[in-house]
Amino acid sequence: MSPSESISVFAEGTFEEQLKELLVYTTRGIPDEERNSLLQSLQDAVKTDNASLDEDRRRTAFELVLKNVKSVGQGTDQEIEGFFNLLHAHLFTLWQVDSSETRQHVAYLLNIISSAPSNISLIKYRILFNLFNATPRSSALRPTIYTTLLQVAAGNGDFESFALTKSDVEQWLKEWNVSAEEKSQFLKTIVDTLVQTGKAESAYEYRILLVHTLPSSSPESRSAAIDTIVAALRIPTVFDFDTLYNLDPIIAVRDHELFPVIQIFLRNGFPEFRAWADAHAAVLESYQLDSAQLEHKIRLLALSSLAFDYIGRDLPYSTIASTLQIDTSQVEEWTIDAVRAGLVSGKLSQAAQHLHVYRSSARKFEREQWEALEKRLLAWKAGLASVIEIVALAQQKGGNVAEVVQATQLVQ
Repeated sequence: MSPSESISVFAEGTFEEQLKELLVYTTRGIPDEERNSLLQSLQDAVKTDNASLDEDRRRTAFELVLKNVKSVGQGTDQEIEGFFNLLHAHLFTLWQVDSSETRQHVAYLLNIISSAPSNISLIKYRILFNLFNATPRSSALRPTIYTTLLQVAAGNGDFESFALTKSDVEQWLKEWNVSAEEKSQFLKTIVDTLVQTGKAESAYEYRILLVHTLPSSSPESRSAAIDTIVAALRIPTVFDFDTLYNLDPIIAVRDHELFPVIQIFLRNGFPEFRAWADAHAAVLESYQLDSAQLEHKIRLLALSSLAFDYIGRDLPYSTIASTLQIDTSQVEEWTIDAVRAGLVSGKLSQAAQHLHVYRSSARKFEREQWEALEKRLLAWKAGLASVIEIVALAQQKGGNVAEVVQATQLVQ
């Protein structure tokens, strides 16, 4: 289910007739005397000598109906959804979408909807999604509505049903007419919900967004930055420390005891981490960081950096073993782990005891990496020029396919 799904509102009859229909729905299951009294109150509220009701009387009549909404009501899923669609339509017609009255009424309805029994979760989600879509894209109501959705889904263990994407969230944050603090709070809710539902890896990308939205000097920024550093170290699949290191709020906590670890994971290798870990075992323990897991990660990063310098060439097993401080017999196992992590691509040769590197990820991309890339591009350009020359020669001689194939292999 995604926020793009919505149900159109189709309602016939006059304003008075529609309000009566809504009120009748809310009175299902109550004594006739009480129901009749409520209907009479509505009739009195809408009674007028004029041909049409003025806005104040319409609002008073609507609030009479709204006050009687105590639950999602007794009806089929279609009836429940239709009831709330019509209710929301009148609400947004009678008041400006971001008025204080609308905020108050929406908050009341969100509480009613979210507190409904968990066995009707699907219809609750549809009502909330419909309400979300009924509000303008810039409305300040949207983060409140979606926060309720997240909380309901987390409570029911249904978060997997949501097609929430980082690109959607980024677009919403650009559109919503809310303060930076409210945007940050919304992102924090997403992070907390994902962590609560066991989605630490998905939560990490929203942690990065959250850090982006906070002023570097604020206490909230420092707390979020430290939490993000801990998450980056703790999550086995996070290997991009360059993006993290370049965030101003992260730089702002360079006095923190874990900051040196980020620098090690960005620029150094296993020996440097081992030395730091031996001297700061209590720090790792206080943040519940597994030293063995961090050793595994730093070795993979070290292998990736090493392989980056050997792209298109053969990397000896002995060099890998020396860099990672492992036995040569373990090289293939570590290389396979790096391939699975998406850090390295290549072909192992047991006979030749080397890894022919096709591709590798650089931990950081600075002047040194740009110069290496320039050299490879120039070599590729020269090789391509040679291929073009040989192909042209082959065509002049009637198309010597063998020469063309050999030229292509030379470029590879």
